[in-house]
Amino acid sequence: MTAVTGERLRPGRGHWRGRLRRALLATLVSAAVVLPLSAATRPRIPAPPPAALPARLTPAALATAYEANRDNAAEAARMAAAGGDRSRAVADRALASPSRHLLRFDARGAGQVTEVFGDLPHATRIAVLVPGSDTTLDTYARLHAAAASLYRRVTREAPGGARTAVVAWLGYRAPATISTAVLTPGRAGQAAPRLREFIRELRGLTAPGPASVALLCHSYGTVVCARTAPALTGLGVTDIALVGSPGTGAGSAAALHTSARVWAARGAADWIAEVPHVRADLFGWTVGFGTDPVSPSFGARVFAAGPGGHSDYFTPGSASLANLARIVLGETTEVTRA
Repeated sequence: MTAVTGERLRPGRGHWRGRLRRALLATLVSAAVVLPLSAATRPRIPAPPPAALPARLTPAALATAYEANRDNAAEAARMAAAGGDRSRAVADRALASPSRHLLRFDARGAGQVTEVFGDLPHATRIAVLVPGSDTTLDTYARLHAAAASLYRRVTREAPGGARTAVVAWLGYRAPATISTAVLTPGRAGQAAPRLREFIRELRGLTAPGPASVALLCHSYGTVVCARTAPALTGLGVTDIALVGSPGTGAGSAAALHTSARVWAARGAADWIAEVPHVRADLFGWTVGFGTDPVSPSFGARVFAAGPGGHSDYFTPGSASLANLARIVLGETTEVTRA
C-alpha cells in the first residue's frame, strides 16, 4: 500500500533486517561452495605425531605432560618452518614457550590444543572455554588471549579459599565461518564425545576432590556444548554459558537435559544477531540451529554483555567478562541481567 500523497512508504526496520538476513544466508551458502575449494590449495603442513602420553593423566604426571607437549610444539615449529609455512611455525613456536602448560597438543592439519592457566590439580573452580568457527592453531592466539583475560579476572576476584584455573579447549576441528559445515551440527556431533571425555578427565586431575566446572561456549562452540550437555550429568558441570550463539539446535534450555544452570548473552554489536534463527531439514541435511538462546522462549538466564561485538566477550573491562567471571566463581546473584 502507498500513502495518499503517492509517495512510497519508507521500508521499516524489520524489512531491512529481513533483507539483511536473506543476503547473509545467500552469501554463506554461495561462499561455502567457493571457499573450501580455494582452501584446499594450501599445502599440507608437515607436523610430528602428538607426544606419547599416558592414556589417563594424573596430577603427578601433569608437569611431564606439559614438557612433552612443549617439546612437540617446538618440533612442529621446526617442521613447519622447513616446509615453508611461516605462520604455522610462529604459532607452534609460541606454544613451545616454557611458560605454556599444554595438556594436549596436535599440530597435524588444522591443529588442536588444550592449554591450562593456573594450578589445575588444586583448583576448586574451573572454567573451560569452548571456541567457535575459524579457531585453528593458526588463529589460536585469540583463544589464548581470551582465556588469559578470564584467568586474570577470576584470580583477582576469587573469594577467600577459592582456587581457580581456566582451560582453553580446542579439542575438535572447528568449521570455517564461511563453509557448509558451519551451517550444520555435524562438527558439533563429532566434538561432543571429545568434550565429554575431557570433562571426565578433569575430575581425575583435581585433588583432593572434584572441582566445580563452568563451560563457557562461544559462537559455534555453543552448538558443541549443547550437544555435550546431556552427557555431563555427574561430572561437576554447574554452569553452561552461551555467548554469541547462532542457536544450539535445541528449542529451549530445558531441552539440553542438564542440571547445570544455562546462561546466554549477546553483545549489542554482535553480527550473529542477524543470522536467521531457523532450523530446517534440506536434502537429508539439518541446516541452522533454531531458537535464539537470548530469546525469552529459550528460557536461559540472559545476562548483560555490553556494547561489544562477536569477538569481544572476553575483553578486559567489559560487562560480559565481569559476568562470566561471576558465573565461574559461583557468584550467580551478582550477575547483571540483560
